[in-house]
Amino acid sequence: MGPEGKTLLNIIILGFGFMFMFTAFQTCGNIEQTVIKSFNSTEFHGSGYTSMAIIYGVFSASNLIAPSVVAVIGPQLSMFFSGLVYSGYIAMFIHPYTWSFYTASVVVGIAAAILWTAQGNLLTINSTDATIGRNSGIFWALLQFSLFFGNMYIYFAWHGHVHISDKDRQTVFISLTVISLVGSFLFFLIQKPEPEATPSEASESLLQTESTETQLTDMCSLLTEKALQLSVTKEMLLLSISIAYTGLELTFYSGVYGTCIGAMTQFGNDAKSLIGLSGIFIGLGEILGGGVFGMLNKCNRFGRNPVVLLGLITHFVAFYLIFLNIASDAPIAPEEGTHLQAYITPRYTVALLCSFLLGLGDSCFNTQLLSIVGFMFREDSAPAFAVFKFVQSITAALAFFYSNYLLLHWQLLIMVVVGFLGTLSFFVAEWVVVSSRRDTDYDNI
Repeated sequence: MGPEGKTLLNIIILGFGFMFMFTAFQTCGNIEQTVIKSFNSTEFHGSGYTSMAIIYGVFSASNLIAPSVVAVIGPQLSMFFSGLVYSGYIAMFIHPYTWSFYTASVVVGIAAAILWTAQGNLLTINSTDATIGRNSGIFWALLQFSLFFGNMYIYFAWHGHVHISDKDRQTVFISLTVISLVGSFLFFLIQKPEPEATPSEASESLLQTESTETQLTDMCSLLTEKALQLSVTKEMLLLSISIAYTGLELTFYSGVYGTCIGAMTQFGNDAKSLIGLSGIFIGLGEILGGGVFGMLNKCNRFGRNPVVLLGLITHFVAFYLIFLNIASDAPIAPEEGTHLQAYITPRYTVALLCSFLLGLGDSCFNTQLLSIVGFMFREDSAPAFAVFKFVQSITAALAFFYSNYLLLHWQLLIMVVVGFLGTLSFFVAEWVVVSSRRDTDYDNI
């Protein structure tokens, strides 16, 4: 197999590893607030929203040290050990305690920063300027199959269930733990790319194991300093608003919206199983967007802006329909659900259409952000993706925190405002790239 074939295989393996891991973790995040509400124990006093806020808050802070960890132990081991931590978090739901619930939230936040920094680095070193867009799309599409498989299982397992029993919960989370472990072990199949496929000296140094403690310390300090420097560059500041928006809508589609659907008593006894069906439709939107705008590269001659604009329009349509179709107190309703009326007669078909639109719009934003960050910061991929995840996770943490308190229409309004500003800032960042690199093969990305 030639160097190009090997790097493409690495991207596919990377995507499958994340697909298995996040089949478990994203399904867990989608259902955990509903599961917690159904948990029959006076000793447990946890909130799924609060747990996710802790995860993403620690995630954001840990991005400052993540490049150093990846530099010391390498991207493969970084992803493997991080995957084990994810599996531990999921397994905790088999018999949860409040202390273990929040402790696991802190630890998985640290692991998430390391995992995604290593992923960004591996994506970059296995890509060229001409293939970064394609590889971003392949990875994103494979990753989003996780929403399809995990939530399909939830739909069939919980069909017709008004209350989630302890046996239902334990069966689901034992299965998800095993699936997560499979994904972690797949990372060992990734091969080191050929020398000609490696990027600049900065990325090469990230993959080398230093022989002395002094060298390791110097390298770690340099990577952390580089991440701080990148965070205040003009390009990263422009992209930060778009990245922040992806954090807000990540919170909404991965945790809040499923809880809203499960709380709608107007959907009848199938409301709980519709959480899984909603996740499937989100996944279908993500897969379609990743395939069309990443792997097929249909919009390259027009740049990334049309794809991002399509993502914004798609999300705005979804937000408007959700505003009309879902009761305003659905995010914070008790286990028995909400009896408030929406602006229209609630229809689960409209709710599932919105799920698809949320996934499609999210893929539009993320495939283009992965592509432009990988292109603009090729020589500093690990620090750049650490900054990316820092911004995304801090806004996700903020969104999960206010999801405990804000009614649905306020949450939608926040996303509309930030999404509009983020799209404008992305347009400017794209213009900066085109203006400064007219002599490169940018049009081939």
